[in-house]
Amino acid sequence: MGLFRRKKARPVSQDRGADRGDLGHLENFVRTRRGVEAYIEPRTTMTETTVMLIADDGEWTRRRIDGPDGARRFAHRLGIPVYDVSLMGYPQRMRDYNERRKRRPELF
Repeated sequence: MGLFRRKKARPVSQDRGADRGDLGHLENFVRTRRGVEAYIEPRTTMTETTVMLIADDGEWTRRRIDGPDGARRFAHRLGIPVYDVSLMGYPQRMRDYNERRKRRPELF
C-alpha cells in the first residue's frame, strides 16, 4: 500500500533561470527611470530568485536573476542600491503606484 513511504524529492523549482532578455529588460529600466533601487526576492518552490526594480515614482518591474549574488553584482555594476526584500519589505511608493494604477488604469 505504501502509506508511510517517503515521497520522492522534487526539484525546488521547475521555472527557468535568468536569460539575456531578462537582464536587458532590467538594464533598460534602470537607464530610463530615475532613482531606481533593487529588491532581491528569494527563490520559492515555483520561481527562481527574482529582482524587483522600483523607480522613485513607484513604477516597478520584476525579472529572474542568477541568485542573490547575481542580483548584488547587477546592482553594483549599474550603481544602484540593493536591498533584501525579506529584511526591508517593499517601499510605500510602490504600493502607492499600484493603487494609482488601479484607480486610473487609463493613465498607464
